[in-house]
Amino acid sequence: MRITRLSVHHVEPRFSFLVVHTDDESLFGIGEACLEGKARVVQAALADFEPVLVGRDPRRIERIWHDLHRTTFYPIGSVLTSAISAVDQALWDLLGKHHEVPVHELLGGRVRDRVRAYRHVNVGDHGDAEVARDQQHIDELVAEARRAVEQGFTMIKTALPGPARGLETAAFVDFQARRFAALREAVGPTVDIGIDFHGRVGPALAKVLIRAIEPWSPLFVEEPCLPENVDAMADVARSTSVPIATGERLFTRWGFREVLEKQVAAVLQPDLAHCGGISEGRKIATMAETYYAQMAPHNPLGPVNLAASVQLDLVSPNFLCQEQIHLGEGLITRPFEVVDGYIEAPTAPGLGVELAPEVFESDWDGSWTVPNWQDPVDGALLPW
Repeated sequence: MRITRLSVHHVEPRFSFLVVHTDDESLFGIGEACLEGKARVVQAALADFEPVLVGRDPRRIERIWHDLHRTTFYPIGSVLTSAISAVDQALWDLLGKHHEVPVHELLGGRVRDRVRAYRHVNVGDHGDAEVARDQQHIDELVAEARRAVEQGFTMIKTALPGPARGLETAAFVDFQARRFAALREAVGPTVDIGIDFHGRVGPALAKVLIRAIEPWSPLFVEEPCLPENVDAMADVARSTSVPIATGERLFTRWGFREVLEKQVAAVLQPDLAHCGGISEGRKIATMAETYYAQMAPHNPLGPVNLAASVQLDLVSPNFLCQEQIHLGEGLITRPFEVVDGYIEAPTAPGLGVELAPEVFESDWDGSWTVPNWQDPVDGALLPW
Protein backbone atom coordinates (compact mmCIF):
# COMPACT_ATOMS: atom_id res chain seq x y z
CA MET A 1 0.00 0.00 0.00
CA ARG A 2 1.32 3.42 -0.99
CA ILE A 3 0.11 7.01 -0.66
CA THR A 4 -0.71 8.48 -4.08
CA ARG A 5 -2.04 11.97 -3.38
CA LEU A 6 -3.69 14.32 -0.90
CA SER A 7 -6.87 16.34 -1.36
CA VAL A 8 -8.43 19.02 0.86
CA HIS A 9 -12.15 19.81 0.91
CA HIS A 10 -13.63 22.93 2.54
CA VAL A 11 -17.27 23.22 3.64
CA GLU A 12 -18.87 26.45 4.83
CA PRO A 13 -18.83 28.02 7.31
CA ARG A 14 -15.60 26.66 8.86
CA PHE A 15 -14.90 23.00 8.13
CA SER A 16 -11.92 21.57 6.23
CA PHE A 17 -11.05 17.93 5.67
CA LEU A 18 -8.01 16.10 4.32
CA VAL A 19 -8.26 12.90 2.31
CA VAL A 20 -5.12 10.76 1.98
CA HIS A 21 -5.51 8.55 -1.11
CA THR A 22 -3.71 5.26 -1.73
CA ASP A 23 -3.03 3.00 -4.70
CA ASP A 24 -6.06 0.99 -3.54
CA GLU A 25 -8.81 3.35 -4.70
CA SER A 26 -11.27 1.87 -2.21
CA LEU A 27 -9.00 2.68 0.72
CA PHE A 28 -8.40 6.24 1.90
CA GLY A 29 -8.04 8.03 5.21
CA ILE A 30 -9.61 11.26 6.44
CA GLY A 31 -8.49 13.93 8.87
CA GLU A 32 -9.56 17.41 9.91
CA ALA A 33 -7.32 20.00 8.23
CA CYS A 34 -7.91 23.35 9.83
CA LEU A 35 -6.52 26.19 11.89
CA GLU A 36 -9.08 28.75 12.99
CA GLY A 37 -9.20 31.41 10.27
CA LYS A 38 -6.14 29.95 8.49
CA ALA A 39 -7.51 26.87 6.73
CA ARG A 40 -5.99 27.88 3.39
CA VAL A 41 -2.57 28.27 5.02
CA VAL A 42 -2.83 24.72 6.40
CA GLN A 43 -3.85 23.55 2.91
CA ALA A 44 -0.68 25.14 1.52
CA ALA A 45 1.39 23.38 4.18
CA LEU A 46 -0.19 20.06 3.21
CA ALA A 47 0.69 20.71 -0.43
CA ASP A 48 4.27 21.32 0.71
CA PHE A 49 4.22 18.01 2.62
CA GLU A 50 2.84 16.05 -0.34
CA PRO A 51 6.25 15.21 -1.92
CA VAL A 52 7.36 13.80 1.44
CA LEU A 53 4.26 11.58 1.59
CA VAL A 54 3.59 10.33 -1.94
CA GLY A 55 4.96 6.85 -2.43
CA ARG A 56 5.22 6.13 1.30
CA ASP A 57 3.64 3.20 3.12
CA PRO A 58 0.87 4.93 5.19
CA ARG A 59 1.13 2.26 7.89
CA ARG A 60 4.46 3.67 9.10
CA ILE A 61 2.70 6.37 11.09
CA GLU A 62 5.39 7.07 13.69
CA ARG A 63 8.19 7.42 11.12
CA ILE A 64 6.07 9.64 8.88
CA TRP A 65 5.16 11.85 11.86
CA HIS A 66 8.82 12.46 12.64
CA ASP A 67 9.75 13.00 9.00
CA LEU A 68 7.08 15.72 8.73
CA HIS A 69 8.02 17.24 12.08
CA ARG A 70 11.67 17.56 11.00
CA THR A 71 11.04 18.96 7.50
CA THR A 72 12.20 22.39 8.71
CA PHE A 73 15.31 23.50 10.56
CA TYR A 74 13.20 25.83 12.73
CA PRO A 75 10.84 24.81 15.55
CA ILE A 76 7.38 24.35 14.11
CA GLY A 77 4.23 26.13 15.27
CA SER A 78 0.49 26.09 14.78
CA VAL A 79 0.35 25.89 10.98
CA LEU A 80 2.69 22.96 10.44
CA THR A 81 1.46 21.04 13.47
CA SER A 82 -2.11 21.45 12.21
CA ALA A 83 -1.06 20.01 8.85
CA ILE A 84 0.75 17.14 10.59
CA SER A 85 -2.33 16.54 12.75
CA ALA A 86 -4.54 16.16 9.68
CA VAL A 87 -2.14 13.68 8.11
CA ASP A 88 -1.77 11.73 11.36
CA GLN A 89 -5.55 11.43 11.82
CA ALA A 90 -5.91 10.23 8.23
CA LEU A 91 -3.14 7.65 8.59
CA TRP A 92 -4.70 6.19 11.74
CA ASP A 93 -8.03 6.08 9.89
CA LEU A 94 -6.31 4.21 7.04
CA LEU A 95 -4.60 1.77 9.39
CA GLY A 96 -7.86 0.96 11.14
CA LYS A 97 -9.65 0.41 7.85
CA HIS A 98 -6.77 -1.74 6.60
CA HIS A 99 -7.05 -4.02 9.66
CA GLU A 100 -10.85 -3.61 9.84
CA VAL A 101 -10.82 -2.44 13.47
CA PRO A 102 -11.50 0.89 15.25
CA VAL A 103 -8.47 3.01 16.03
CA HIS A 104 -8.95 2.52 19.77
CA GLU A 105 -8.23 -1.20 19.34
CA LEU A 106 -4.94 -0.36 17.63
CA LEU A 107 -4.08 1.92 20.55
CA GLY A 108 -4.35 -0.95 23.03
CA GLY A 109 -8.07 -1.22 23.59
CA ARG A 110 -10.53 1.00 25.41
CA VAL A 111 -10.55 1.62 29.15
CA ARG A 112 -14.18 2.87 29.07
CA ASP A 113 -17.25 2.11 26.99
CA ARG A 114 -18.48 5.65 26.37
CA VAL A 115 -17.20 9.21 26.37
CA ARG A 116 -18.66 12.07 28.40
CA ALA A 117 -19.40 15.09 26.20
CA TYR A 118 -20.38 18.57 27.28
CA ARG A 119 -22.49 21.31 25.75
CA HIS A 120 -21.59 24.97 25.35
CA VAL A 121 -23.97 27.44 26.99
CA ASN A 122 -23.51 31.00 25.74
CA VAL A 123 -25.80 33.81 24.60
CA GLY A 124 -23.93 36.59 22.83
CA ASP A 125 -21.47 39.02 24.36
CA HIS A 126 -21.58 41.65 27.06
CA GLY A 127 -19.88 44.98 27.75
CA ASP A 128 -20.06 47.70 30.39
CA ALA A 129 -22.24 49.80 28.09
CA GLU A 130 -24.93 47.10 28.19
CA VAL A 131 -25.69 47.13 31.92
CA ALA A 132 -29.41 47.39 31.16
CA ARG A 133 -29.21 44.00 29.47
CA ASP A 134 -27.58 42.22 32.41
CA GLN A 135 -30.67 40.41 33.63
CA GLN A 136 -31.85 39.61 30.12
CA HIS A 137 -28.50 38.02 29.36
CA ILE A 138 -28.60 35.96 32.55
CA ASP A 139 -32.20 34.84 31.96
CA GLU A 140 -31.35 33.66 28.43
CA LEU A 141 -28.22 31.90 29.68
CA VAL A 142 -30.16 30.09 32.41
CA ALA A 143 -32.74 28.93 29.86
CA GLU A 144 -29.94 27.49 27.68
CA ALA A 145 -28.41 25.71 30.66
CA ARG A 146 -31.72 24.13 31.61
CA ARG A 147 -32.21 22.95 28.03
CA ALA A 148 -28.80 21.28 28.12
CA VAL A 149 -29.71 19.41 31.31
CA GLU A 150 -33.05 18.38 29.81
CA GLN A 151 -31.08 16.96 26.87
CA GLY A 152 -29.17 14.76 29.31
CA PHE A 153 -25.86 16.60 29.56
CA THR A 154 -24.12 16.24 32.93
CA MET A 155 -21.66 19.01 32.11
CA ILE A 156 -21.90 22.42 30.48
CA LYS A 157 -19.31 25.05 29.70
CA THR A 158 -19.73 28.78 29.33
CA ALA A 159 -17.29 31.47 28.22
CA LEU A 160 -16.43 34.82 29.71
CA PRO A 161 -18.76 36.94 27.56
CA GLY A 162 -17.27 39.63 25.39
CA PRO A 163 -13.95 41.46 25.55
CA ALA A 164 -12.22 42.55 28.73
CA ARG A 165 -9.61 45.20 29.49
CA GLY A 166 -6.44 44.50 31.43
CA LEU A 167 -8.22 45.43 34.66
CA GLU A 168 -11.97 45.87 34.96
CA THR A 169 -14.65 47.68 36.93
CA ALA A 170 -16.47 46.42 39.99
CA ALA A 171 -19.61 46.25 37.83
CA PHE A 172 -17.88 43.93 35.35
CA VAL A 173 -16.71 41.58 38.11
CA ASP A 174 -20.12 41.62 39.79
CA PHE A 175 -21.84 40.71 36.53
CA GLN A 176 -19.55 37.72 35.99
CA ALA A 177 -20.22 36.49 39.55
CA ARG A 178 -24.01 36.88 39.21
CA ARG A 179 -23.93 35.17 35.84
CA PHE A 180 -22.07 32.12 37.15
CA ALA A 181 -24.16 31.95 40.33
CA ALA A 182 -27.33 31.90 38.21
CA LEU A 183 -25.95 29.01 36.17
CA ARG A 184 -25.19 27.01 39.30
CA GLU A 185 -28.65 27.66 40.72
CA ALA A 186 -30.23 26.61 37.41
CA VAL A 187 -28.45 23.25 37.04
CA GLY A 188 -27.87 22.30 40.66
CA PRO A 189 -24.83 20.76 42.34
CA THR A 190 -24.70 17.51 40.33
CA VAL A 191 -24.06 19.13 36.93
CA ASP A 192 -20.48 20.27 36.30
CA ILE A 193 -19.83 23.77 34.94
CA GLY A 194 -16.61 24.76 33.25
CA ILE A 195 -15.87 28.37 32.37
CA ASP A 196 -13.54 29.50 29.59
CA PHE A 197 -11.78 32.85 30.12
CA HIS A 198 -10.38 32.32 26.58
CA GLY A 199 -7.24 34.27 27.40
CA ARG A 200 -9.36 37.42 27.35
CA VAL A 201 -8.03 38.76 30.64
CA GLY A 202 -4.63 39.24 32.23
CA PRO A 203 -3.38 37.28 35.24
CA ALA A 204 -4.30 39.99 37.77
CA LEU A 205 -7.90 40.25 36.61
CA ALA A 206 -8.10 36.46 36.30
CA LYS A 207 -7.37 36.13 40.02
CA VAL A 208 -10.13 38.61 40.86
CA LEU A 209 -12.68 36.86 38.64
CA ILE A 210 -11.83 33.37 39.89
CA ARG A 211 -12.19 34.53 43.48
CA ALA A 212 -15.60 36.00 42.60
CA ILE A 213 -16.98 32.75 41.09
CA GLU A 214 -15.18 30.29 43.39
CA PRO A 215 -18.12 29.95 45.83
CA TRP A 216 -20.18 28.28 43.07
CA SER A 217 -17.66 25.49 42.42
CA PRO A 218 -16.53 25.69 38.79
CA LEU A 219 -15.22 22.36 37.51
CA PHE A 220 -12.34 24.30 35.97
CA VAL A 221 -11.35 27.72 34.66
CA GLU A 222 -9.99 27.44 31.13
CA GLU A 223 -7.22 29.71 29.83
CA PRO A 224 -7.37 32.23 32.69
CA CYS A 225 -4.79 34.18 30.69
CA LEU A 226 -2.95 33.74 27.42
CA PRO A 227 -0.62 30.71 27.53
CA GLU A 228 2.64 32.27 26.31
CA ASN A 229 3.88 33.05 29.82
CA VAL A 230 3.75 29.78 31.75
CA ASP A 231 4.99 31.35 35.00
CA ALA A 232 2.14 33.89 34.93
CA MET A 233 -0.45 31.13 34.56
CA ALA A 234 1.28 29.13 37.28
CA ASP A 235 0.90 32.14 39.58
CA VAL A 236 -2.85 32.19 38.84
CA ALA A 237 -3.08 28.46 39.56
CA ARG A 238 -1.33 28.85 42.93
CA SER A 239 -3.74 31.62 43.94
CA THR A 240 -6.87 29.46 43.89
CA SER A 241 -8.29 26.04 44.69
CA VAL A 242 -10.26 26.05 41.41
CA PRO A 243 -8.63 23.70 38.86
CA ILE A 244 -7.00 25.44 35.88
CA ALA A 245 -7.32 24.06 32.33
CA THR A 246 -5.20 24.95 29.31
CA GLY A 247 -3.72 23.47 26.16
CA GLU A 248 -5.77 24.36 23.08
CA ARG A 249 -3.00 26.70 21.88
CA LEU A 250 -0.10 24.38 22.72
CA PHE A 251 1.55 22.02 20.23
CA THR A 252 3.29 18.66 20.59
CA ARG A 253 4.53 17.09 23.80
CA TRP A 254 7.25 19.72 24.01
CA GLY A 255 4.64 22.46 24.24
CA PHE A 256 3.02 20.75 27.24
CA ARG A 257 6.23 19.85 29.07
CA GLU A 258 6.66 23.11 31.01
CA VAL A 259 2.95 23.32 31.85
CA LEU A 260 3.18 19.92 33.52
CA GLU A 261 6.56 20.44 35.17
CA LYS A 262 5.39 23.69 36.79
CA GLN A 263 2.02 22.14 37.70
CA VAL A 264 0.12 24.92 35.97
CA ALA A 265 -2.94 22.90 34.99
CA ALA A 266 -5.06 20.17 36.50
CA VAL A 267 -6.72 19.68 33.10
CA LEU A 268 -4.94 19.52 29.73
CA GLN A 269 -6.86 20.40 26.56
CA PRO A 270 -4.81 19.45 23.50
CA ASP A 271 -6.63 19.79 20.19
CA LEU A 272 -6.03 16.75 18.00
CA ALA A 273 -6.38 18.94 14.90
CA HIS A 274 -3.50 21.14 16.07
CA CYS A 275 -1.28 19.41 18.66
CA GLY A 276 0.11 16.72 16.34
CA GLY A 277 -2.82 14.38 15.86
CA ILE A 278 -3.73 11.14 17.58
CA SER A 279 -0.10 10.03 17.86
CA GLU A 280 0.94 13.13 19.76
CA GLY A 281 -2.31 13.34 21.72
CA ARG A 282 -1.60 9.87 23.12
CA LYS A 283 1.86 10.94 24.27
CA ILE A 284 0.51 14.12 25.86
CA ALA A 285 -2.14 12.10 27.68
CA THR A 286 0.48 9.71 29.04
CA MET A 287 2.68 12.59 30.18
CA ALA A 288 -0.35 14.17 31.86
CA GLU A 289 -1.12 10.93 33.69
CA THR A 290 2.27 10.99 35.41
CA TYR A 291 1.41 14.44 36.81
CA TYR A 292 -2.14 13.41 37.80
CA ALA A 293 -3.59 15.82 35.22
CA GLN A 294 -6.88 15.12 33.50
CA MET A 295 -7.53 15.21 29.73
CA ALA A 296 -10.34 17.24 28.17
CA PRO A 297 -9.54 17.46 24.44
CA HIS A 298 -10.38 20.74 22.75
CA ASN A 299 -12.63 20.59 19.69
CA PRO A 300 -14.60 23.59 18.44
CA LEU A 301 -14.20 22.15 14.93
CA GLY A 302 -15.97 19.39 13.04
CA PRO A 303 -16.91 15.73 13.41
CA VAL A 304 -13.70 14.19 12.06
CA ASN A 305 -11.69 15.85 14.81
CA LEU A 306 -14.39 14.73 17.23
CA ALA A 307 -14.03 11.17 15.92
CA ALA A 308 -10.26 11.28 16.43
CA SER A 309 -10.69 12.72 19.92
CA VAL A 310 -13.20 10.03 20.92
CA GLN A 311 -10.73 7.32 19.90
CA LEU A 312 -8.11 8.87 22.21
CA ASP A 313 -10.63 9.44 25.02
CA LEU A 314 -11.53 5.75 25.01
CA VAL A 315 -7.95 4.65 25.72
CA SER A 316 -6.91 7.40 28.18
CA PRO A 317 -7.35 6.50 31.87
CA ASN A 318 -7.15 10.19 32.80
CA PHE A 319 -9.90 11.36 30.41
CA LEU A 320 -12.33 13.89 31.93
CA CYS A 321 -14.67 15.27 29.26
CA GLN A 322 -14.93 15.97 25.53
CA GLU A 323 -15.75 19.26 23.83
CA GLN A 324 -18.06 19.18 20.81
CA ILE A 325 -20.01 21.76 18.85
CA HIS A 326 -20.98 19.82 15.71
CA LEU A 327 -22.06 16.19 15.66
CA GLY A 328 -21.70 15.94 11.89
CA GLU A 329 -25.08 16.62 10.31
CA GLY A 330 -24.43 17.20 6.61
CA LEU A 331 -20.71 16.47 7.02
CA ILE A 332 -20.53 12.75 7.81
CA THR A 333 -22.84 9.95 6.69
CA ARG A 334 -23.81 8.92 10.23
CA PRO A 335 -23.68 11.85 12.68
CA PHE A 336 -22.72 11.25 16.29
CA GLU A 337 -25.40 10.87 18.93
CA VAL A 338 -25.11 12.13 22.49
CA VAL A 339 -27.30 10.03 24.81
CA ASP A 340 -27.57 11.06 28.47
CA GLY A 341 -24.48 13.20 27.96
CA TYR A 342 -22.32 10.41 26.50
CA ILE A 343 -21.05 9.21 23.10
CA GLU A 344 -20.88 5.43 22.78
CA ALA A 345 -17.63 3.79 21.68
CA PRO A 346 -17.66 3.50 17.86
CA THR A 347 -17.33 0.04 16.37
CA ALA A 348 -16.72 0.91 12.70
CA PRO A 349 -13.16 0.60 11.34
CA GLY A 350 -10.69 3.47 11.52
CA LEU A 351 -12.03 6.70 12.97
CA GLY A 352 -15.53 5.28 12.57
CA VAL A 353 -16.90 8.06 10.34
CA GLU A 354 -17.17 8.69 6.61
CA LEU A 355 -17.46 12.05 4.87
CA ALA A 356 -20.85 12.83 3.35
CA PRO A 357 -21.14 13.39 -0.43
CA GLU A 358 -21.82 17.10 0.21
CA VAL A 359 -18.22 17.51 1.38
CA PHE A 360 -16.82 16.40 -1.96
CA GLU A 361 -19.34 18.54 -3.86
CA SER A 362 -18.47 21.77 -2.02
CA ASP A 363 -16.61 24.44 -4.01
CA TRP A 364 -15.98 26.83 -1.08
CA ASP A 365 -12.36 28.00 -0.87
CA GLY A 366 -12.02 27.85 2.92
CA SER A 367 -11.69 31.59 3.56
CA TRP A 368 -12.97 32.73 6.95
CA THR A 369 -11.71 35.04 9.65
CA VAL A 370 -11.79 35.04 13.43
CA PRO A 371 -13.39 37.95 15.33
CA ASN A 372 -11.45 41.16 15.87
CA TRP A 373 -12.45 42.87 19.10
CA GLN A 374 -11.72 46.48 19.96
CA ASP A 375 -12.33 48.58 23.06
CA PRO A 376 -15.50 50.55 22.34
CA VAL A 377 -14.11 53.59 24.18
CA ASP A 378 -10.57 54.03 22.85
CA GLY A 379 -10.38 51.53 19.95
CA ALA A 380 -7.56 49.45 21.46
CA LEU A 381 -7.26 45.82 20.30
CA LEU A 382 -8.65 43.34 22.84
CA PRO A 383 -8.00 39.55 22.85
CA TRP A 384 -10.73 37.41 21.32
